[in-house]
Amino acid sequence: MSKDVTKFLRDKVFQVDRGGPESRIGKLLHSGDDYIAVLTEDDGVVYYNTHHIKSFTENTKGQMEFDVEAPKDFKYKKAENFKELLESLKYLWVKINRGGPEAVEGVLCDVKKDFVYVVSKDELVRIALFPIKNVSYGAKIEKAKSK
Repeated sequence: MSKDVTKFLRDKVFQVDRGGPESRIGKLLHSGDDYIAVLTEDDGVVYYNTHHIKSFTENTKGQMEFDVEAPKDFKYKKAENFKELLESLKYLWVKINRGGPEAVEGVLCDVKKDFVYVVSKDELVRIALFPIKNVSYGAKIEKAKSK
């Protein structure tokens, strides 16, 4: 993904993809070599593998509802690339992919060259790296209070 696109989206409300279980409305927090970090209302920070993003829709008319502001001291994970980001999430509770049959929640226990390993319930799930569309972990922000 071009750094020009991510510079253009910084601090703007936009929608990742046009619909479906992976689509979210949010604000761009950070961009790495092959991922972006998006602050969302319901899921906190969602890290998108940019190889799977099909479109961005900007909120030009203010019709996308987004009522979250990150505090100045809000901390979230950053890395050079998506694999390094996944490595920084080891031993944390993660949600991989937002919905559909490939969604997995559990503790990310290992990251290898081509797979990640997640303990989910009583199972060890091996997930190929390439099809991972997005990931999030426990950090969330409370919605802003109405004035």
